[in-house]
Amino acid sequence: MQTKFGASQRRACRVIGQPRSTQRYAVRKRDGEVALVQRMHAIVRREPRFGYRRIWATLRRDGWKINRKRVRRLCRQEGLQVPRKQRKKRRLGCGANDIVRHRPEHKNHVWAWDFVFDADVRGRSLKWFNLIDEYTRECLALEVERSMTASDVLDVLSQVMLIRGVPKHIRSDNGPEFVADAIRRYLDSTGINALYIEPGSPWQNGYAESFNSRFRDELLNAEVFVDLPDAKNMAGYWQNNYNHRRPHSSLDYLTPAEFAAKTNSFPGALPPDPRLPPLHGDEVGPKKKVETLITGGTKIGG
Repeated sequence: MQTKFGASQRRACRVIGQPRSTQRYAVRKRDGEVALVQRMHAIVRREPRFGYRRIWATLRRDGWKINRKRVRRLCRQEGLQVPRKQRKKRRLGCGANDIVRHRPEHKNHVWAWDFVFDADVRGRSLKWFNLIDEYTRECLALEVERSMTASDVLDVLSQVMLIRGVPKHIRSDNGPEFVADAIRRYLDSTGINALYIEPGSPWQNGYAESFNSRFRDELLNAEVFVDLPDAKNMAGYWQNNYNHRRPHSSLDYLTPAEFAAKTNSFPGALPPDPRLPPLHGDEVGPKKKVETLITGGTKIGG
């Protein structure tokens, strides 16, 4: 075989010290490569913010025997990288109630709650309330309304505690939703310790902020909400997907539900706790008001 310079390939390889087997090597695609790439594209279409590690974890859960380096190579080849914006970092501090001094040690040890704001297609406000278990990373509640009162917030908290049990701590910022007198009285009556972070220090509530970031990136920024019922429907779908299908990197790529099932302490479903204030009536519905400690439906937040 002649090169374009007129010399034989054998001689050219001898001159530059390159083995002829390397020169003549032809790339051969592995069996099943096309099907694998198609599956990767399907995952990215469903979860466009997944990086190669989470794509790899999803493939492994689907039964593919593949390592991360191969997935990374194929992602680069197919242009599936997720763009990242460089953000400036602020010098971090340490507070009395932050995630450093009060780290979650087991299931139901520390919960965190927060509000996230968005709007529907007509510009009308949507207020999202989320409640997470910091240890298992489970999203325990995800509710959306135009606005929420103290009775609405405590109603959601009560329903979760009736099913799951009472946590030892709840971490939050100092927003008006969480420092309301009704909230404080209810937490005191149930023996829950409120961990309020320092004002202007969101990094001290890192688990909630991380969840909010994923929630906004994967749902709020990806979906257009026609109205409130549409937002409620998407909230239920996304919460179920987050808990049962989405692999979590900090949990060794298990889903929060799988990780929670592996923990031996504090089982997920507990009998009603005697510390819980009794509810009026026999039914416990999504809009049932907790009237024991709340009077007048005090408005909290907009």
